Amino acid sequence: MSNQAPSSLRFDGRVAIVTGAGAGLGRSHALQLAERGAKVVVNDLGDTQAVVDEIKAAGGQAMGFSGSVTDADAMARMAAQTLAEWGRIDILVNNAGILRDKSFTKMSLDDFRLVVDVHLMGAVNCTKAVWDTMRAQQYGRIIFTTSSSGLFGNFGQSNYGAAKMALVGLMQTLSLEGEKANVRVNCLAPTAATQMTENILTPEVLAQFQPERVTPGLLVLSSEQAPTRAILCAGAGTFAAAHVTLTEGVYIGARTDAAEALAAQFDQVTDRHGEVVPAYGMLQSQRELQNAQGQ
Repeated sequence: MSNQAPSSLRFDGRVAIVTGAGAGLGRSHALQLAERGAKVVVNDLGDTQAVVDEIKAAGGQAMGFSGSVTDADAMARMAAQTLAEWGRIDILVNNAGILRDKSFTKMSLDDFRLVVDVHLMGAVNCTKAVWDTMRAQQYGRIIFTTSSSGLFGNFGQSNYGAAKMALVGLMQTLSLEGEKANVRVNCLAPTAATQMTENILTPEVLAQFQPERVTPGLLVLSSEQAPTRAILCAGAGTFAAAHVTLTEGVYIGARTDAAEALAAQFDQVTDRHGEVVPAYGMLQSQRELQNAQGQ
């Protein structure tokens, strides 16, 4: 990793916080942001020093902050320390996450709450800690890590899917609230070989889904040229956009048989005019894998 990437997509003078950056996707995000000039705060529940040392050894600037995203006070301290050290916060990558997969019948409410607390409330805590700073400096880039499990569903992931789709709703609203202050908010839906997926996917499949093949999407969403209110799907070198859409619908009006009329015309109500909605979340990764194997 050199400190001068041969690219116009640079982050010189920018300060980024990456949660869950001790390994996997977060590590990849942190390293590539630093390679392109960003000063990076490496956050994780455990040790962060190895990634900090890796960035510094390559000539970059980084500092670590160990703490749970579920601890709002700790995330506020992280933001305060970042401001004290570097004077600004430009990019927040909400990447930290866990899995507690079981069918809904077998899932405990504690496991449901824990996953929602880490993914949804953890992202809320971190975003709240930087939001006013970004608005005041009239610049910010916030990325929420959603998932095809939330967008399209996956068996055994009701807790994870609910939390990940909730992040899309959070993004939709914050992108509107941040627009006048040049705070752009987006979602990244990755498929990557990480500690969270190593027991789900085969070694052959995992080889296609390296985190480094997702991070280019993160870089675009973090950049000055970033869109806002996008849902970018990324994996195995394939990038696609997901959308929450609305059909043209059918006017039925105030009729006594409105329910019957709706039932009779439901196919027209749900007609997407050629749009495709994956029947399940793994369709994203299957297509990415097909593309990768076809190269």
